[in-house]
Amino acid sequence: MTIDRTQILVLNYNGRHWLDACLPSILEAAGRAPVPCAVTVVDNGSTDGSCQHLAQRWPAVGLVREPNLGLASFNQVLARLEEPVVLLLNNDIQLHPDAVGPLLKVFQDHEDALFSAPLCWSFDGRTYEGMRTRVRLRYGLVQGMCRVPGFEEVLNRRDLTAAAGPVLAVDRRRFLALGGYDPIYFPGRIEDLDLGFRGWMAGYRGYYVPEAVAYHHGFGTFASELGLARAQRLALRNTLLFMWKNTAGTRLLRHWLWVPIRLSWALLRGRPEFALGLAWALGRAHRVLAARRELAVGKGNWIQRQEAFYRQFAW
Repeated sequence: MTIDRTQILVLNYNGRHWLDACLPSILEAAGRAPVPCAVTVVDNGSTDGSCQHLAQRWPAVGLVREPNLGLASFNQVLARLEEPVVLLLNNDIQLHPDAVGPLLKVFQDHEDALFSAPLCWSFDGRTYEGMRTRVRLRYGLVQGMCRVPGFEEVLNRRDLTAAAGPVLAVDRRRFLALGGYDPIYFPGRIEDLDLGFRGWMAGYRGYYVPEAVAYHHGFGTFASELGLARAQRLALRNTLLFMWKNTAGTRLLRHWLWVPIRLSWALLRGRPEFALGLAWALGRAHRVLAARRELAVGKGNWIQRQEAFYRQFAW
């Protein structure tokens, strides 16, 4: 792939203070990119004055306004662009000055690349945040994690990755051909793993590139806008959606066997809040998914590709 220009899109919702904290590093990284690199904020209807502040403080940064669909707001923006590869960032991401080049080079080196992801640290540079994502099913539910046992020994090695949430570079055409981020997961959680899984099933791959470095303040928007309890319920609901939407065969059967066990365990252990949360998630996920009628789970060699995904990213 020939990449003659790129663009960094920063998704923002009521994150005026995050823009001040993160845009300087993003603009510096864009300026040091190996090809022309614009920076644009995609605003999801902020009410904290983000757009006005952006125009006054950061006039060189572009602005587009989109309805709030969470990460799925990127979909319509990418459909209007022409750059072959685009970087997608949450508003609570800082970039190392030389982060862009290694992320772009992946698409020149690998014909099957859907996305590339950097080595990501916390803002203070002390805690590993990801983005070398591994996947497993635990008690019937999917988990995507980066800080898995032994991660310290491999965090500086290039590898495949199952997902990258807060910061990644994507092949724009392949991203759109897959349908982009699925709005079924709104307001968020798990949609990055869903994209990685769908890409894998289509024959594409995600690449972890530790030469590129980013810094993330986890739950920068979720914590303030939703609160921890609601964020956890949404994660549970979206995990169920992922299972029902993407899983077939014995893995789906084991999922359904574990659901009543988990409910009973929570009640017996005196954790009614988890049982209520799971019951809420089951009801919400069922209503959301009931509107979907185009599911293709199980067709073709789905199970073989599904199992290859879980083998590749197991821990």
